[in-house]
Amino acid sequence: MTNNEIIDSAEKTIKPKIVDDRLIGNVGATLITDTGNSYSGVCIDTGSGTGFCAEASAIAAMVTAGEYKIKKIVAVWKDDNGELYVLPPCGRCRLFIHQMDKNNIDTEVVMGKSKSLRLSELLPYTDWPRPLKDEA
Repeated sequence: MTNNEIIDSAEKTIKPKIVDDRLIGNVGATLITDTGNSYSGVCIDTGSGTGFCAEASAIAAMVTAGEYKIKKIVAVWKDDNGELYVLPPCGRCRLFIHQMDKNNIDTEVVMGKSKSLRLSELLPYTDWPRPLKDEA
C-alpha cells in the first residue's frame, strides 16, 4: 500500500463528534500488518483521561484479529477548514507499537505523502537500561 493509499484509508475513518465538551473520532489511523491486512481506528478523548489515540485503536483491532506485527502505520487529522494533516505518533503510541512485537522497531511510520521514517528513528532508545555499575 502506498503512502497515499494508507493516508486515504485513515482519512475515511475520521468521523468527528462532540460528546458533552469532548471531541471524539477527529483523528483516524490505519495500519498494515506484515501479512498485508489493514486495520483502522479513531481517537477518543474523555474528560477522565481514559481516552486513547487513533493508533492505539487500530492496534487494538489488529490484536483482536490475532496479529501483532505492523509493517506500516499512519494517523491523520483535519483542521476546522477540512485541511488534512499527517500526525506523527505520540511517545505513548511509539512505545505501544514497539511493545506489540519487538520487530515493530522497523515499522514504517508515514510522515507525509512522500516521507516515512522507521520507528527506530522516532524511538531510538528501546533497550532496558543497564546498571550504572556496568558502565565503563
